[in-house]
Amino acid sequence: MRRFMTWALALLISAPLLAQAAAQTPHQVVEDTSVRVMETLNANRELYKQDADAFYNGLNEIMEPVVDFQGIARSVMTVRYSRSATPEQMDRFIETFKRSMVEFYGNALLEFDGGSITVLPPARGAQQTEERASVNMEVRSNSGNVYPVTYTMANIDGQWKVRNVIVEGINIGLLFRDQFAQAMQTHRNNLDAVIDNWGSVVAESREAVEKEVNE
Repeated sequence: MRRFMTWALALLISAPLLAQAAAQTPHQVVEDTSVRVMETLNANRELYKQDADAFYNGLNEIMEPVVDFQGIARSVMTVRYSRSATPEQMDRFIETFKRSMVEFYGNALLEFDGGSITVLPPARGAQQTEERASVNMEVRSNSGNVYPVTYTMANIDGQWKVRNVIVEGINIGLLFRDQFAQAMQTHRNNLDAVIDNWGSVVAESREAVEKEVNE
């Protein structure tokens, strides 16, 4: 179960990351790209297992245009810490954050096999503005377990991008934010040290999510 959840969480967060069309609605972005993720995995699974670098590079190229890495990273760091960061430190954290996400979710996606995903239609009465929207998805395992997910989408310069994700009520953005603040305390507000060790922070966040989901 623990191993499956690692794969499933990766799929949930990465599913809408292959969108190409800027004019799509948030639901269309999620639905279309979920199909593309599965098609890409099924067509290239063995190749990706043999050539991890090609997989990471390819995934990063796809994710870059449709995930608001900069906005997510700044939200994780919060104004409290970002206002004292130098431009170089800010850029380095954004790049480090992006790389750690691509590598972690890339590994999990590489191993995910089986199950199905369903993007739910907009709920009646659901609130959506021109700037923000929520998209709900369900992931069903081969054993029949269903895992609900909610994506927060942001309209950035006319294109809907992923800004956050909630897995079974667990807000991933807030989880990373808490982990970042804790890391700053551990490293006595040494931002460079936190950036250098961000990979371990991501690993701790993954374990925290798995623990809460499996309780």
